[in-house]
Amino acid sequence: MEKLISIKEMFKHYPVGTGRFTALKAINLQIGEGEFSGIVGPSGSGKTTLLNIIGSLDVQSEGSVEVLGKDVKSLTHRQSASLRSEHIGFIFQTYNLLPVYTVYENVEFPLLLLDYTAAQRKQMVTDALQWVGLIPKLKSRPAQLSGGECQRVAIARAIVKKPQIVLADEPTANLDAENSHHILQTMVELNKKLGTTFVFSTHDAKVIKYLRRKITLIDGQIAFDEEISQ
Repeated sequence: MEKLISIKEMFKHYPVGTGRFTALKAINLQIGEGEFSGIVGPSGSGKTTLLNIIGSLDVQSEGSVEVLGKDVKSLTHRQSASLRSEHIGFIFQTYNLLPVYTVYENVEFPLLLLDYTAAQRKQMVTDALQWVGLIPKLKSRPAQLSGGECQRVAIARAIVKKPQIVLADEPTANLDAENSHHILQTMVELNKKLGTTFVFSTHDAKVIKYLRRKITLIDGQIAFDEEISQ
């Protein structure tokens, strides 16, 4: 299995007054192609910080982090943006949809930054909306959708370019149980169908039930790293 994410002896410090707060301590972690894994733990344990560093939205203070063979700390802002736009999809708990755009336009948006023709974009958006079951809603705007539908749009936007990695930060936090399970089942199917590597940040028991690997953070350190049989 190819290793897409490799982290060695990584620390993340933040300045606090005259001292510093260490959010992540001596993190050693490898995540391979096609994994369906989650970084779990209580609020404040460093889950989102770790996910942001993997996604090159932040950088570590010490140690090494390689994503898709690239040392994220050595990347320029342009190179970091290129890594995200071409190879990484993001799913946020607040959806982050553009309210004035239709479902179709929201899903198409990340493709506008890449070198695709209009015909290619149309096919890719249609495919993504079929994967999440939202073809009937393609002309709707976010305000006309339920929370579950908004999150499905966010998933379609994240996977429309068929990225190698999807990072999902508390993706079910604003959903009820029924919608949560539907969303998670959709992501499991996409993981199987496309071979996409999913990495979650969550403390939601509903999400944890679907994981095939659970990486538990406590006080910024990996306390447990276990495979889960389904």
